[in-house]
Amino acid sequence: MSKIKLSKSFIRDRVKLALTEDLYPYGDITSNLLKKDRIITAKLISNQKAVVAGLLFVKYTLSQVDKKIKFIIKKKDGSHVKKNSLIAIIKGRAKSILIAERVALNFLSHISGIATKTNQYVKLAGKKCKICCTRKTIPNYRVIQKYAVKLGGGTNHRFNLSDEFLIKDNHIASSDIREIVSLAINNKRGKKITVEVDNLEQLNKIIGLKFDTILFDNMNTKNLKAGVKLAKKHYQTEASGNINLKNVKIVASTGVDRISIGSITHSVPAVDYKLEI
Repeated sequence: MSKIKLSKSFIRDRVKLALTEDLYPYGDITSNLLKKDRIITAKLISNQKAVVAGLLFVKYTLSQVDKKIKFIIKKKDGSHVKKNSLIAIIKGRAKSILIAERVALNFLSHISGIATKTNQYVKLAGKKCKICCTRKTIPNYRVIQKYAVKLGGGTNHRFNLSDEFLIKDNHIASSDIREIVSLAINNKRGKKITVEVDNLEQLNKIIGLKFDTILFDNMNTKNLKAGVKLAKKHYQTEASGNINLKNVKIVASTGVDRISIGSITHSVPAVDYKLEI
């Protein structure tokens, strides 16, 4: 898969867009009422148990608004924190801090939300089964969301459509399963090949062909166990489809190598943080 890079320039660009959205066209007309020389100290606090993720976005949001703001980190990215934990201390002009507050917390809350939810799945799945994200991400924010998954202990699936062959149900519905898998093998050029199946009949049609991973989609536990037993000696195995915190442990117990879950990026709740002056 493509190497995901979360560079300083990338973060600055995303922060700049977010600040422009928040300040266009007249700036923060409320914070402009404050005295320019008013200096404050604010505490960044977690209102819940969480995995902290996205502190660089907070840092660059503050610095883009006012380079003189001091951002003193007390918990690093990837840290597991309890409710009421002190995450950072912020010192500087009151006006500048309040202008940056919401954009900074929006980034931190969303990224931490993904890391926190991912970590819950990772713990339930155990050490032998990896939790993977998917391409079900907010457009143009995939790098950020996959970065958050890594901080939560998860594994990044392919980044985009060029990374590997992933032959899914609609590809198969538009072709013959054995034929399209064979075409991928003949055109692989160093790329990995994953084939999605939703029943054991499909698996039996392609077993023995030289590809990398079988993706079992929306299979019940009985069929999933049988499929893993058949495929384990030949391929990496993966499960997906309607997997949640209640059933992920059962799915992992079937022996699959990894589980892919779209919800850890497309619908996680934000972590609740507050800025306390």
